[in-house]
Amino acid sequence: MKKIFKILGKLSIPIIVVVALLFAQARCDLALPDYTANIVNIGIQQSGIEDSVYNAVSQSTMNKLLIFTDEETKESILDNYTLLDKNELTEEEYQEKHKDYKILDKENVYELKDISNEERENLEKELINPILIVNVLENENFDKNILYEELAKNANMDINTLKNMDLFDLFAQMPYEAKEQLINEFGKQFVDLGESIQSQFTVTGIKAEYEYIGLDVEQMQLSYIFNTGMKMLCLALLAMIITISVSFLASRIGSKFSKELRKEVVEKVVSFSNKEYKEFSVASLITRSTNDVQQVQMVLIMVLRIVIYAPILGLGALAKVSNSPLAWIIGVAVGAILLLIVVLFSCALPKFRVVQKMVDKINLIFREIITGIPVIRAFSTEKHEEKRFDKANKDLTKVNLFVNRLMTIMMPTMMFIMNGVSILIVWVGASKVDTGAIQVGSLLAFITYSMQIIMSFLMLSMVSIILPRAFVSIKRIGEILNTKNSIEEIANPLTLNNNFKGVVEFKDVYFRYPDATEDVLENISFKAMPGTTTAFIGSTGSGKSTLVNLIPRLFDVTGGKILIDGVNIKDLSLKSLRDNIGFIPQKGVLFSGTIESNIKFASEEIDDETMQKAAKIAQATEFINQKEDGYKSEIAQGGNNVSGGQKQRLSIARAIAKNPKIYVFDDSFSALDFKTDAALRKALSKETKNSTIFIVAQRISTILNADQIIVLDQGNIVGIGKHEQLLETCEIYKEIALSQLSEEELS
Repeated sequence: MKKIFKILGKLSIPIIVVVALLFAQARCDLALPDYTANIVNIGIQQSGIEDSVYNAVSQSTMNKLLIFTDEETKESILDNYTLLDKNELTEEEYQEKHKDYKILDKENVYELKDISNEERENLEKELINPILIVNVLENENFDKNILYEELAKNANMDINTLKNMDLFDLFAQMPYEAKEQLINEFGKQFVDLGESIQSQFTVTGIKAEYEYIGLDVEQMQLSYIFNTGMKMLCLALLAMIITISVSFLASRIGSKFSKELRKEVVEKVVSFSNKEYKEFSVASLITRSTNDVQQVQMVLIMVLRIVIYAPILGLGALAKVSNSPLAWIIGVAVGAILLLIVVLFSCALPKFRVVQKMVDKINLIFREIITGIPVIRAFSTEKHEEKRFDKANKDLTKVNLFVNRLMTIMMPTMMFIMNGVSILIVWVGASKVDTGAIQVGSLLAFITYSMQIIMSFLMLSMVSIILPRAFVSIKRIGEILNTKNSIEEIANPLTLNNNFKGVVEFKDVYFRYPDATEDVLENISFKAMPGTTTAFIGSTGSGKSTLVNLIPRLFDVTGGKILIDGVNIKDLSLKSLRDNIGFIPQKGVLFSGTIESNIKFASEEIDDETMQKAAKIAQATEFINQKEDGYKSEIAQGGNNVSGGQKQRLSIARAIAKNPKIYVFDDSFSALDFKTDAALRKALSKETKNSTIFIVAQRISTILNADQIIVLDQGNIVGIGKHEQLLETCEIYKEIALSQLSEEELS
């Protein structure tokens, strides 16, 4: 996991940019419902009048308002307004102001100064009660007799006398202390009405005042709706641009991450020894480096686009509605969604762990069928293999169908919850609108925020369908990256210098395969000098190939040591060691490309002359020259378009072109005819006269002229020497020789 996070660390800057953009996108999306509410509440219901503050008010109305304030509040209110006295205005000023305030020719007008939002909020608090009281007193439906009776009782005056007086003049003559109890009583009643009705009531009075002083209220309303709509349009456009940018960046991050992750996986796999390959299996390694990486890439993109965004949007929407009287409905919806997710995933999660293993099995069977098709056809077992694959395929299909059917329940259930919540909000909200606890626009905004919260959970639940499988994939990739190689370099390894000779010595070497109970090689000791050929022969399973595989450290000895020029090969860097060894495996391996690219495989610095010389020594020029494109001829994957003997010759040419000090031929002449074998060894002996050569062979004729022949039997050296010596001293060698050649041929 550390390496995975390390790769993500390289992409930290674009990830931070994406997260910042997601916050910006959420902010845009969360602002839109508020604008919708404002269009309904303010633009339509309040005629574009935003609050309980007069932008302009006639002097007569202002005088009425000030009646119901104390001296300190009165001064505070007047400080925020400028009195437009028609007698003190110049002709130009009068004409300019008269365009807006038609009443200016009859009475003076108070115009609101340019004040801050905070000052406007304070002013609204000071004006709200006076505006409401004035509106009530001027309302034709208000029964003033009750008020006159209360005033007559408090002032100890005749009620008929009071009724002949103007109500506002009467209040103006009273000291504020006498009016305070009445003002407080009105204030309590206004609070009981609810914010919605209070707002509608004050706006009605302000609208009437604007019409009285000559302002175009209809134009104010249209202007507010248009400006708010344009803001919404700009926000929606900005959100669209951000969404596109996030998608683009998330895709790039996902692609770069998967590229780096595949690179790490392949580099790790390439460094594996045969022990690790056997632990994982080739099919599993292929699945992990392709399908599993793809799963992780998909999840990373989903995380950047949805998993991070959904909580931001959901929590933001939750904060918006937390103070609403309908907030409990959100709690019910969230609880229902969480219950659904817990139930579904408690059933589905165990199945996700099985899916990837079944994909491994399908890949394994399919790979075996493809690589073994000649054998399958030869034994007419096509039907058997088809059934074997069909069974694995059906098993995978059953698990996938179970998971998919389970997950199909999620979407319709989520939609049912979402629609049910909408109905519940409208049902409960209608009564709240009726009592004035909430406005219609606010109810619409609440529905939108509720949908955003539910959609956040819906998005997370959709992503969570693939999250368990992705976590399994991450774990499987982590297993590769965290696997400790059985063959490792020491902290400060040595390198072979230019004076390297190529003396190879085995000292009491033992080897046992991982998890095996017995040694494959025991007490192997011999020395191979430069300019000599050391051959290994023995029955099948005697340990010949295993022994030569120890030289380039394809396996590590479990006992004893192997020295090159007196240095333990474990103390050498793997690159330095293997750069000086020309290894030709038992099975000729070619790579897709051309003949040229295969021979020059060891280094790009190999020139054409060296390549052609290597091909000539390997006896490969004959069939290369017969091809139309010569060295540029295509080699199919695995070398399937060339014969076994041609594969071996090209593999030998590849090693010769490398010009190493040590050659290891692991039964590399088995597919060659006797004539080609003899010619190749003759040409090779001239080219490699200063090199140390190891040959594993089954044919006596291949090793007759070796400087020393080592006979192996069940992992032990049972004979060592030249051909003639072994015929006399080693019974096993003699049996092998006589099984292939007659006594006359041997002599």
